[in-house]
Amino acid sequence: EGFYKKIPTILVFTEEDKYALYSNLLFKYFLAEGVVCGHELFVASAKEHPDNILKELPAPLLDDTYRKELGEESTAVKSEDSQDSMKIAWRYQNLPKMEASPTSTKFGHYYDVSKTMPPELFQSVKWHSFYLPEELSLQPKMKTCDMNSAYTRLLQSIQRIIYQEGFDGSDPQKKQKNILRIGIQSLGSMLWGDDICSSDTPEDIHSLTKFLYVLRALLRKSLSACIITVPAHLIQNKAIMERVTNLSDMVVGLESFIGSERETNPLYKDYHGLVHVHQIPRLNSLICDVSDTKDLAFRLKRKLFTIERLHLPPDLSDTVSRTSKQDLAESAKLLSSGCGAMAIGKKHLDF
Repeated sequence: EGFYKKIPTILVFTEEDKYALYSNLLFKYFLAEGVVCGHELFVASAKEHPDNILKELPAPLLDDTYRKELGEESTAVKSEDSQDSMKIAWRYQNLPKMEASPTSTKFGHYYDVSKTMPPELFQSVKWHSFYLPEELSLQPKMKTCDMNSAYTRLLQSIQRIIYQEGFDGSDPQKKQKNILRIGIQSLGSMLWGDDICSSDTPEDIHSLTKFLYVLRALLRKSLSACIITVPAHLIQNKAIMERVTNLSDMVVGLESFIGSERETNPLYKDYHGLVHVHQIPRLNSLICDVSDTKDLAFRLKRKLFTIERLHLPPDLSDTVSRTSKQDLAESAKLLSSGCGAMAIGKKHLDF
C-alpha cells in the first residue's frame, strides 16, 4: 500500500502522426504493457471499437522468446553494418560504437508487432470500454459547463470506474491495490463532436481544455495513468495546443516520413519518422530531467518498433551527386543542436 502511494500519476499526451499509423501502435503498446503487468484497463474511442483495439494488441516477447527475437534483429543489423563498413574511414572503424537506443538495459517488456496477443492473456485482466456511438445512443445529448456531450459522458464513465473499482484510494482493506490504465484514442477530432480541427475559431474552444483539467484532477487522486492521442496536425489554433500541453505531464510528437520529402531522403533511409519530446514529467520537483540527446527517431522493423538516437551517416556513397549532398546538408539543419550543429553552410558533412 505504501508503494502505490509513491507512484506519480502520469497524463501522457501524444501528437498523432499524419495518418495515425505509428501513434496507434504506440497506443497499443501502452495497453499491452498493462495486460502483461496485470493492470486494469479502460479504453475509449470514437473511431474504432475498443474490443477491436484490444484484439490487435502486439504479442509480448517473454524470457527465451525475447532473447531469440532480439538476437535475430541484431544479426540483421550486423549484416547491414558489415556491408557499409567499407564506406567508413579506416581511422573511425576501431572507435567504440555509440549505443543506438536511449537505454541499454531492459525496461518493461518487448512486443512482436507481427503477431497479436493470445486471448488467454486477457482472462486474468479486467477491462472496460467506452465507444462513443454506443454511449450517445443510450441517452439524449447533454451539455454541461461549456463541455460537449461526448466529453461529459467520457468523464462520467472514467469517474464511475475509478470510484466503483476502488482506484480512488478509499477502503484500502477491501481489495488488493491495482493500477488503472486509461487509453483515449484521437481525442479532439470531429468524431468526438469537437470542432477545433475544422475551424481556426471553434465554438467550443474551451471544451477540450476543461475536459483535460477535470481529468487531471481525477488522475491525481487515483491510482491511474492515462495516455491520450490527439490529431495535433489538424488543430489550427495554436493557443489550444499550448493549453493542452500545459495540462499534460508528458507531451510526445510523432512525425512520420510517409508522404513527405524525407521518405526518399538518403539521410533518413534507416528510419520511418522522428520523435519530438516537447515536455517530460516534473512531478514533485522544481525542474525536469534533461535527456542527453534531443534527436530521436523511430523505425518499424520486421517484428519490433524501436525508438533510437538519430545518427547522421558518416559519408555518402560516390553515386550521390553534389546537388543531393547540398540538399542533405540543408535537411540536417532542420535537426536540433545535437545533429544540426554538424551541418554548416551548404557543404556536406565533414568528418
